[in-house]
Amino acid sequence: MSSAVKIFQGRFGRVALLDMDAPLVGHAHHHCHILIKAGGADSVFMVRGERAPLTDDSAVLVNAWEPHAYEHEVAPGERTLILALYIEPGWLTDLQRSLAMSGHPRFFPQPCVRISTATRKHAEEFVLELWWGDEISAGRLEALLFNMITDVVESYSGWRDLASLLRSKPPIAMDPRVRRSIALMKQDIARDLDVDALATCAGLSRAHFFTLFQRDTHVTPMVYANVLRFEAAVQRLTQGTEPVGEVAHELGFSAPGHFSRFFRQHLGITPSDYRRVVNLFEPPKDEGARMETVQV
Repeated sequence: MSSAVKIFQGRFGRVALLDMDAPLVGHAHHHCHILIKAGGADSVFMVRGERAPLTDDSAVLVNAWEPHAYEHEVAPGERTLILALYIEPGWLTDLQRSLAMSGHPRFFPQPCVRISTATRKHAEEFVLELWWGDEISAGRLEALLFNMITDVVESYSGWRDLASLLRSKPPIAMDPRVRRSIALMKQDIARDLDVDALATCAGLSRAHFFTLFQRDTHVTPMVYANVLRFEAAVQRLTQGTEPVGEVAHELGFSAPGHFSRFFRQHLGITPSDYRRVVNLFEPPKDEGARMETVQV
């Protein structure tokens, strides 16, 4: 069974060191998502319908709201240790204005990038810090994380030039009917998704609504609803103290086992495991000191 070695959560998003021995369902995140092999067997993700190898020499890059799945194509009994970065675009923007496009659905031009020897070394040092990081400060973690991210994306010329990125990848305006539908989904994430009802509220046929929603969000209504429910689960597990069974009920699952299966299919671990291993970080108190540690 897959397990989490370490999970750190804060305003930067999430950093997880995952020991994987099984695939994950197709899903998405609102985060900018970077995956680096930290040990074990080579494996593969499916991103944009393409195979994206996860090896000692290659990292997998997933844009915000980009559907992807972990395949775990390894020999029986072998495992893969994955450093998974789920990065909040707003946090990156605060640190480096030229990363303001990190939440854009085409920020990463390709799903797989070759990493240099230097980047590999930095990743290994980062993993070691996480492994022994019970006493790591928020400022130190954020600085390490920012430098790790810029290491990986450095090969993309022009990422520091916000104007060029905006010209080459202009934001796409979302249809107001899709925005209203998303607002309705957020109002009651515990309710089972009813695409027909959303289409009716939008004044569209089911087929037209489905096409319009996928065009503007890059995912299906079901995947979007699952993202909302999963992120709500993470927040309840980390910020509340109610039993996991109550969290499951609040999110509309008919039984705790169904919630556990849903959570495990999306992250590889159970809700109880997540709550047990997660470390929460408050923003650094001394913003100036933190910024001085970030290399840009």
